Amino acid sequence: MGQTLCICSRGSITIDNKKYYFVQKLDEGGFSYVDLVEGVKDGRFYALKRILCHDREGRQEAQTEVEMHQIFNHPNILSLVAHTFVDRGGKSEAWLLLPYISKGSLWSVLEKLRDKGSSMPEKQILQILHGICSGLKAIHEKGYAHRDLKPTNVLLDEDDRPVLMDLGSMNRARIEVRGTREAMTIQDWAAQRCTISYRAPELFSVESHCIIDERTDVWSLGCVLYCMMMLEGPYDLVFQKGDSVALAVQNPVVIPQSCSYSEGLQILLSSIMVSNPQERPNINWVLDQICSSQL
Repeated sequence: MGQTLCICSRGSITIDNKKYYFVQKLDEGGFSYVDLVEGVKDGRFYALKRILCHDREGRQEAQTEVEMHQIFNHPNILSLVAHTFVDRGGKSEAWLLLPYISKGSLWSVLEKLRDKGSSMPEKQILQILHGICSGLKAIHEKGYAHRDLKPTNVLLDEDDRPVLMDLGSMNRARIEVRGTREAMTIQDWAAQRCTISYRAPELFSVESHCIIDERTDVWSLGCVLYCMMMLEGPYDLVFQKGDSVALAVQNPVVIPQSCSYSEGLQILLSSIMVSNPQERPNINWVLDQICSSQL
């Protein structure tokens, strides 16, 4: 899909024989850039994600991200409009054309609330949480796990529909670890690809014989729920102070006494954030709690 791409003097690109104008930069990371582009024919805005592939492994990782997008057709998972790989100046880049969601990330919404000294209504939290769970359920049912769920990787549209993005860290949901070497490989991978303050406890010190499964996402989901309630992640401050997040996640999550949300929502949070992955619920249980009781 998308074998042709040309960069023209007017600041435009062509993918799959369709032309797009550059509008502005949206975001910049260590290995990727996101630009806002406009389709010449349809007048729609899109997000163009450019991933720098420094070597063959980097190209394969970008290819995996493309394939993850193509597996899913779900309202709570970001779709892929088109893609191509290009070689520029001896370097390879992956270009992913994605829908543009103007409201931005969940994190940007929470930051604005914090700046105003406000908070997110419980009904809104539940609506967003339900959508995130629906997206995760679709991922888990296909046998995969997101592995890097956090507020910056959740987009919100104008109706507060959450859309999971950044599928580059996704891999098979169930990973059987056999031996110390495999454990260290997974632990090193998690250190690079899974954001530390949202990383599940079992990924900090991977046991030499164990099974890592999709419940790593449920832990991260709990961190996202906490962030919606308190406007900061449960381990953000620990990390910022330079203390050990790996040690902190072994203890039960502490909900501040100042928390004004319902007892039901607080119990749900505590039920999700269980350090032992074998005792942690799966995504279906979380969805049932939201749907059946509405807390």
